[in-house]
Amino acid sequence: MGDIMKRFGAIFLIGFASVLSVLAAVGGMGAAIKIDNTKNAGAFITSDTVSTYDIDFLPFDADEPYSPPSSNIQTGNTPSDSPTQSIPVLTPNDAIGKVYNKFLTPYNAGLQYNNIYIKNSTGLDIDLQQELKTGSKIKLRKSSVPQVLIVHTHATEGFMSGERDYYTKADVFNTTDCSKNVVRLGDIVSSVLEKGGIGVIHNTTLHDGESYSGSYSRAEKTITETLKKYPTIKVVIDIHRDSVSQNSTDRVRPVVEINGKNAAQVMLVMGSNTGSVSGFSKWRENFRLAIKYQQTMENMYPGLARAMHFASKKYNQHLTTGSMLLEIGTDVNTLEQAEYSAELAANALLSVLKTLQ
Repeated sequence: MGDIMKRFGAIFLIGFASVLSVLAAVGGMGAAIKIDNTKNAGAFITSDTVSTYDIDFLPFDADEPYSPPSSNIQTGNTPSDSPTQSIPVLTPNDAIGKVYNKFLTPYNAGLQYNNIYIKNSTGLDIDLQQELKTGSKIKLRKSSVPQVLIVHTHATEGFMSGERDYYTKADVFNTTDCSKNVVRLGDIVSSVLEKGGIGVIHNTTLHDGESYSGSYSRAEKTITETLKKYPTIKVVIDIHRDSVSQNSTDRVRPVVEINGKNAAQVMLVMGSNTGSVSGFSKWRENFRLAIKYQQTMENMYPGLARAMHFASKKYNQHLTTGSMLLEIGTDVNTLEQAEYSAELAANALLSVLKTLQ
């Protein structure tokens, strides 16, 4: 009987391993390459090392010291994730601030042309018509090789747990749980692009997992190493989420209704070689790609994109001529709203990238 059981066990293990091999092979077909460097998942994060930032205070660099508003930080594998953990019942009496649903109109931007809307803080005199006509010089292959890199300088940026008109101390706005932070949005964008025939590398490293300060330097290292490993990459998308304040205590949830469903508004943030910035001589190449993307989002989904924020900063965009920073929603948007917006923004991005093939 013992020999029979041993033989049966061996056959079962061999068969099970074969099934896993087949599943792995099938799952790998047409899927984005996902570099899962979430070794910091579950790391202890304090409120003074992770940022939620107000657009009114942009432009920003993550390497500059910042003292964010107090918020609850959730880590990916702490007891708070256990099904047995009690979940607080939130009521208006627990509120420490209100949440306002608002459409943040791009249409009053100081710089605009043909569905392109820009908040220009660089001091540059930009001819949008000419920049659009010149266009991006990037050429993409009609191939499945990796041509787009998705990264997250502030990967722990998360969202509100429910669509309430107030928030409390129990609300988690930053988390190392990658099913609840902006890494989840990167998965969605990656999937849309891959299904459209564009090869993607999605790097899920938590660059702000240990500390908010220095996260841009760590992201720069990741981007540089990835570009060296995959020289076919031409476009780099750094996906974040924003935080917008109404006043010292109240926050804004930017939403727009698209096809009968609320979407979190998105915003492109682009840098330039102006002010104290140097070593960014090819910023116009990024800018030309971004304005085409901005225009395409407005054409496909009116109101989805807020006015582009154009600043005297680098945001690691000096590393390629196809770099863009995309903010999806704010901390008080729900994850569902942000996921929907990620899909819409990805559809528009795919449309733009197809024109570069």
